[in-house]
Amino acid sequence: MQFDPTLYVITDRSGHTTESLLHAVDQACAGGATLIQVREKEAGGRDFLTLAQQVKQVTDHHNIPLIIDDRVDVALACDAAGVHVGASDLPVAVCRTLLGPDKIVGATAKTVEAALAAWKDGANYLGTGAIHPTSTRVATRLTPVSTLNVICRAVPIPVVAIGGLTADNMNVLSDSPIAGIAVVSAVMQADDPCAAASLLRSKMCNMRKS
Repeated sequence: MQFDPTLYVITDRSGHTTESLLHAVDQACAGGATLIQVREKEAGGRDFLTLAQQVKQVTDHHNIPLIIDDRVDVALACDAAGVHVGASDLPVAVCRTLLGPDKIVGATAKTVEAALAAWKDGANYLGTGAIHPTSTRVATRLTPVSTLNVICRAVPIPVVAIGGLTADNMNVLSDSPIAGIAVVSAVMQADDPCAAASLLRSKMCNMRKS
């Protein structure tokens, strides 16, 4: 499946009702998000699936691929575009087998060794970070930009930088060969998610041209 990793927006329920979360996703898509991921670290399978189906209605309207965090079963059940897995989730190779060749499989990689292994096992893209401290409830360990850059050059698949990135601090990536950035709070907690997404995408595109 073809996909554009330029601006990868990850959902976060913090401070949101389901209605406001769906509105934020809709506005992010309108503003230029190129991938949307539903992340639900604490929800049970039924609640996760219900939200994923609701978000997919929004992303389908905008013709933007939907990625499911961690849960291959939820990705299959809602016919999402793919799944993203971390080191403690199902292995990339297993996800590829379950999802087949036409779905997107993303993987978190903080080292060159992990990046190469994920690529060889069938990952379509990698997420690397955290670049900056993050306010999300997901446990993170900071990754130097130098390590990110080495990972980018070690694999032939897109690498997306993640972790506390905002329009004000993403310039640290200006010389990095990343394919895109992944953000959570910078869009999901913005007063105007559409404007926030538009600015982030514009800055990412300008960095890629420079």
